[in-house]
Order: sequence, then C-alpha cells, then structure tokens
Amino acid sequence: MDADLAIWMFPAAFALIFAGIPVAFSLIIVAVIFAFPVFGSLTGLQLYQFVGSVSSNYSLAAVPLFIFMGAVLESSGIGKRAFESLSMWMGRLPGGLAIATLSMCTLFAAGTGVVGAVEVMTGLLVMGPMRAAGYSKSIISGTICAGGSLGTMIPPSIVVVIYASVAQIPIGTLFGAVLVPGFLMVGFFLIWIIVYALIWPASAPRVHFGQDMPLGRKLGFTAYALFPPLVLVTSVIGSILLGIAAVTEAAAIGAVGAVLLNILYRDFSWRETWNATVKTATVSSMIIFIALGGTMFTSIFKIQGGAELVDAAVSSLDVGPAGLVIVLLFAYFIAGMILDWISAVLICTPIFLPFLHAAGVDPMWFGVLAVIMLQTSYLTPPMAPAVFYLKGIAPRDFSTLAMYRGVFPFILCQFLTAAAVFAFPEIATIIPELMRP
Repeated sequence: MDADLAIWMFPAAFALIFAGIPVAFSLIIVAVIFAFPVFGSLTGLQLYQFVGSVSSNYSLAAVPLFIFMGAVLESSGIGKRAFESLSMWMGRLPGGLAIATLSMCTLFAAGTGVVGAVEVMTGLLVMGPMRAAGYSKSIISGTICAGGSLGTMIPPSIVVVIYASVAQIPIGTLFGAVLVPGFLMVGFFLIWIIVYALIWPASAPRVHFGQDMPLGRKLGFTAYALFPPLVLVTSVIGSILLGIAAVTEAAAIGAVGAVLLNILYRDFSWRETWNATVKTATVSSMIIFIALGGTMFTSIFKIQGGAELVDAAVSSLDVGPAGLVIVLLFAYFIAGMILDWISAVLICTPIFLPFLHAAGVDPMWFGVLAVIMLQTSYLTPPMAPAVFYLKGIAPRDFSTLAMYRGVFPFILCQFLTAAAVFAFPEIATIIPELMRP
C-alpha cells in the first residue's frame, strides 16, 4: 500500500468531474488507474467483482420501483389538483400560497423519493399563480427550492435507501429515523413562511381561491384531490414502518398504486407510462453506475492506504465523539456541494463508518444528520443545485441573487433541524424504538 497514491485519488476524481466527465465514469476511471499499481494485469478481474456485488444488492431493487412510482405521479395531474385543493383552504392564511406549495411538496416528496423532480414539477405548477397573487420572487424561489429538497428527508428517499444499504442498517428503520426530523424541518419552514408573511404582508398576501364555492363542494373536491394520494403514500410508508411489507414489496405497491391512481383520475395514457418507464430505466442506470463507481473508488482508496490517512487525520484532531461527528458532517456537507448526493454517500460513508463505530456513535443517528447536511448543501450557494434547477424553469426576471436570498432562511431552518437532532438524539430514535418487537 502506498498512502501517497491515496492522497491523489480525490484530486484526480475532482479534476475529471470538473472537466465534464460524468461522476460515475470519473470514479471508475480513477479506481482503475490507482488499482493498476496494486493488481497489475489482474486489475480488470479484481474490479469486475464489484459489478456483481452492486448488481446483486437486494436493497437497491427498491430504487427503480420508487423512481417509477415518482415518474408516474409526476406525469399525472395529481399535483395540479392537490395545489388547487390546498390553496382553497390555506390561501387565506399569511403566506397561504407558499404554505400550500410546501404542503404539496411534502406530499410529493413522500410519493417520489427523487430530488429535483418534485422541485421542477412544483415550480411549473405554482410560479404563475404565486406571481399573479403578488408574491415576491425571493419567497417564491425559497419555498420551491426548500420544498423540492424534502425528497432527501421524507421517505421513500432514494438517498436514505443508499445510505442504509452502505451502512447495513435496515431501510425501514432508517425511514422511521428520518420521519420525525423531516416533519420537524417542514415545521420550521412553515414557521418562517408565516413570520415572513406577517412582517412583509405585501410580499406574501392572503388570497381567497374558491371563496364562492359551497362548503360541500369544497370538501368533495378536497377528498377527490387529496385522499387517494394520501392513501397511496400511507400504504407505502406505513407498510414499511409497521413491518407488514419489506421495502421492495412496499415499493412495488407504490408503483402499482401510482398507475391505478392515474387510471382513477383518468390521467392514464400508454405514452406517459412508456415515458415513465424510460425515465425509470435512465435514472436507475445512472444510480447503479454511480454506486459501482463509488464502491470501486472507496475500495481502492482503502487498499492504497487511504483509511490509515483518514485515521491519522482524525486522530490528530483529538476532538472527542461529538467533535468527530461535527467534522464528518462538515465533510458530508462539502461533498454534497461538489458531488451529487448518491456519490457523496457512497464515497464518504464506507470511509467514515469505522471511525463512528470506534467512537461509539450510532450510525443510524449519524445517518439522519448526514442526510440533513446533504439536503442543506443542495440549497447552499455557490453551487446550490436547487437554485439551478429552478433557474432552468423560472422566468428571465428571476435573478440568481434573488433566489439565493430566498433560500438563505430555509438553510438556517435546516441547520436548526440538524442542531435539534444533534442535541436531542431521541428525535431520530423515537420511531425506530417503537418499531422494535
């Protein structure tokens, strides 16, 4: 082992990524190059074993099913009906449209598990009505970006599935662990929206959608728009948390249920179903390639003596268990700003787990904090992938600076959530403890 070579693996990977090579292929290329000094002509044979280990990972079988579920829901009219229904009841509140938007994002985060899809779909649906109602660009941008990021925290998050698989934690247990922190974060988001609307009412005015509609008709439309999606989401998440179904079985329920919902709402078409299938295959392939690249990269990094390097660096800090957690979370945060989330999880988690175990840190509790940090990095400038997702669909007069201003308070809410979970681990452990037989 030559630790000097391990030092250069990360700079080499980042150089390829910044040169425009996809993350998965950058990681694979670096793994092959740095494996050659160790294995020589047997490099290909040694690395090929990772293809089998990743492709046979049972936990990852749920990923394409959850993606298909989200793709089908995304292509339907469920989002539009949900927003109209929520706006009727919440529009009269301070910042009512923003509250309705965030509520819809929470529902669809639980229905898709895919970050980015929720944000784009929500942005296309709500930007017009919110602008017409007089909402400021900053609160529109912040609400959509923050709401879109909830797919990281709210089950069935793909990021949570990947972390649980790498950390060898039952996926259902980790789903339970992120549930309360996820809704706590939503609560902080809602509080900020209301405070903003009370301080600057002209920038987040109350609206009166459907005020002339009879109460019975309102209730009927709300039941029609919200009850079936809520049943689907509850069936998927509830069956996992109650131990009725394994994660893969629950994902299959979600995939079939999403198609049935489209049929119920008369949104079904073979063309959209085919498009959802193609999207599922594309995104799933990308995730599998990233998983393969991340597994190869971290394994060769360890073989080259990288684990000893990290051990020496951590030991030199002498910060104790709490300080170790903070340092490692900061590393996740930085990795999330540079890499996509799945790559950050696959690279950092296998390297950090031995140090967490040695320090007596619960990897499940740490995993919740790591997911929060990754979600926060999604909003944080200058990278801020959430801002650039929104920029791609926003009108031209939405400046990047206005979007940065809009997301900043929500970033503080995310850090506040992380601080609460750090100070009171019971927030993350209460549901897993209830799930124990």
